[in-house]
Amino acid sequence: MVFGKEVIEVATFRGHHGASPQEENKKNRTADQDEHGQLVRDNVYGSIEEDAERRDFTANALYYNIADFAIYDFANGVDDINAGILRMIGDPEVRYREDPVRMLRAVRFATKLNMQMDNSVSGPLKELAPLLINIPPARLFDEFLKMFMSGKAEANFLMMKDFGLFQQLFPMLKDYVADEQSPAYQMMLKAFKDTDRRIAEEQRVTPAYLIAVLLWWPLQARREQLENEGGLPPMDALNVAAADVIHRQSQRVSLPKRFSLPARDIWQLQRRLNITKGVRAQKVLEHKRFRAAYDFLLLRSYAENSDKKLAGLAEHWSKAQDNPAQLKSSKPEAGSGRRKPRRRRGPRRKPQENKGNDAT
Repeated sequence: MVFGKEVIEVATFRGHHGASPQEENKKNRTADQDEHGQLVRDNVYGSIEEDAERRDFTANALYYNIADFAIYDFANGVDDINAGILRMIGDPEVRYREDPVRMLRAVRFATKLNMQMDNSVSGPLKELAPLLINIPPARLFDEFLKMFMSGKAEANFLMMKDFGLFQQLFPMLKDYVADEQSPAYQMMLKAFKDTDRRIAEEQRVTPAYLIAVLLWWPLQARREQLENEGGLPPMDALNVAAADVIHRQSQRVSLPKRFSLPARDIWQLQRRLNITKGVRAQKVLEHKRFRAAYDFLLLRSYAENSDKKLAGLAEHWSKAQDNPAQLKSSKPEAGSGRRKPRRRRGPRRKPQENKGNDAT
């Protein structure tokens, strides 16, 4: 429901999912749990009181009645909000097992509302983090957007990493986030900071850029393997590596093509940015993803601050945007110059026989 500029989520009241002994053998039972305690089917309707008991956090169990403009608080949620404490309704471990996404919601609520997790809320997170592998990849992509595209990307990243949740969403990055001084870690952290800053300044952000950042280092590792062990040419190795890492990541967090394809463009342009003069350099500047690729180059230069070549490229393309004429080369690029047209020869003629009269 839209109210002014705000989107208000409206949900049907739900009842308790646990079936009574009399209902255990009924074929029309509407709630089921798997062996981990996760709800795999839950379609039980109930009263407002039952719905409040099913909510995850006390701060999320408040109801607004448009009839009398009153807030109904069934779990002392207002007191917890005022105290800045994020508290779970019921046993946190049981509630996390029912829906492991609640672990991500705990982090998001804590950072968004500037609240401190109750010990019972934060305690089970590290142990239960692996339960996220049971969540459909498409649903985890929705959570990825909420976590990293809402202005709290840096805080969410740091808290998720500490609780082992980030590593479950991005298993290929487990080793990279273990070393906080590594270029990979610094690159990710800076990207999250920049995303938060752009959102605060009401500038455009896209998940494609973050996808390109997060998978850059696994991409490089796979590309080098394909070049060194597989003997593939550099561009072929890059394309195969890109397909591999996107496929592997999509097994855990779905990556829609509308975002994964632009991420691949950003990766491919990193090679083309090495060409600094001539027609091909001008075409890079005119590419629709140039700005994203340029920002990505600056980010790489920041993370790999000891790489003078990267710093030089970043400076070159920074100046080129203000003065595109400097991309023109006085010499034709290798392979780009036009060859002189070859003279077309006609068919070879056979030598004519001497048809003159013989002298007598």
